[in-house]
Amino acid sequence: MKIIIAGAGEVGFHVAKMLSHEDHDIILIDKNDERLAHAESHIDVGVIKGNALSISLLEESGVKDADLLIAATSSEETNLSVSIIGKHLGAKRTIVRISNPEFQDTEGKLDMGSLGIDAMVFPEDLAAKEIYRLIKLSSLTDSFEFGDGKLALTGLKIEDDAPIVGKNLVEAAQIDPRLKFTAVAIQRKNKTIIPRGDTSFKSNDHAYFISHPNCVNNLMDFAGKESFEIKNIMILGGGLIGRLFAKMVQDKYHVKLIEKDKQKCFELAEELVHTMVIHGDGSNVEFLEEEGIEEMDAFLSVTGDSETNIISCLVAKNHGVRRTIALVENIDYISLSQDIGIDTLINKKMITINEIFRHVREGEVEALTSLHGVESEVLEFNVHSACKIKDVPIKKLKFPRDAIIAGVVRGEDSFIANGDTCIESGDRVVVFTLPSAVHKVEKFFK
Repeated sequence: MKIIIAGAGEVGFHVAKMLSHEDHDIILIDKNDERLAHAESHIDVGVIKGNALSISLLEESGVKDADLLIAATSSEETNLSVSIIGKHLGAKRTIVRISNPEFQDTEGKLDMGSLGIDAMVFPEDLAAKEIYRLIKLSSLTDSFEFGDGKLALTGLKIEDDAPIVGKNLVEAAQIDPRLKFTAVAIQRKNKTIIPRGDTSFKSNDHAYFISHPNCVNNLMDFAGKESFEIKNIMILGGGLIGRLFAKMVQDKYHVKLIEKDKQKCFELAEELVHTMVIHGDGSNVEFLEEEGIEEMDAFLSVTGDSETNIISCLVAKNHGVRRTIALVENIDYISLSQDIGIDTLINKKMITINEIFRHVREGEVEALTSLHGVESEVLEFNVHSACKIKDVPIKKLKFPRDAIIAGVVRGEDSFIANGDTCIESGDRVVVFTLPSAVHKVEKFFK
């Protein structure tokens, strides 16, 4: 594919970096010399300096032959304009990074497709939904459903006294043979391991499993985790993410939202009628204690300052809060969450990148997610009659070693894949893959 990316900031750069593992012709456009130099020296892409709103520059980049134009600058107005201009100049598909929530509800008002915008990605909304997903299953660091809920992806930190410590994958499965699960990845000291049958679990591993949904509680037991109920949530930061998340959960939990901007507090209180909105400085430990931080089951810090978010979550942990989630701006921070004691660090740019990738992937991709702190993808493919993967036992497929077929949904049934499994037309297949193998994996599902 020929792909043009407007914006070489963190989103544009990381999309280009992940796509560069595959056989794509990628052009990055940006006005900043340093960003382009960094991209050119780290990944195999072409770069053009200038304003992506320039018609002549877009023509120079080859937009008329582009299979995909991704507008990922930090300016919403620029992204919208670039997409509209690029589509009219010949780009086959366009994806726009956008923040204004009004654009999410344009049905009957605007036909975005006719304007030249094929897909929109909303970072703040995606981040709020990600936080909600993480809150629902309290002891998990990651959770995701595939096949309309027939398979579950579960991320867990392995505790020191966990039953599976010292056991390999085969031995762990024998603890209770009735349970059907497989490990798809282990994150160990910033290294991602794709486990095989003889791979052993160690304490402090961050392990990811695919299983039937009814096995999740058993996996928590295997990892030495105890489930707990979340009733009281404190949110630090009344920006767009905090507001969207509070709106999602205020009817299900007792929610306190702390915001230091007094005028914004009035606006939030008017909109969030079932949320207690409090004016104050959430970086003040004494203030948090006065507002009952010790009574909270979950604490989320989503201000615009990463350091404030990290430190306030550490304060919450020190006061006995069992579930902490911090928003961070630096993508490189993501892998630090387990080391510094915070349950989960999330980055809206990384979430945005994953959503963009859902639109980029070849083959019939039903769902896509990434694992926190792991440079990887978990994809759900629809298998059609022409796919190379079907009707051959998995062990004979020469499937990439940097990828693993984890589970299969067939009609109303789901099962964990093994070497003897034959994929059939109509199946939905869940695959874990490192970036180096994505393009090879896609070929099996074309």
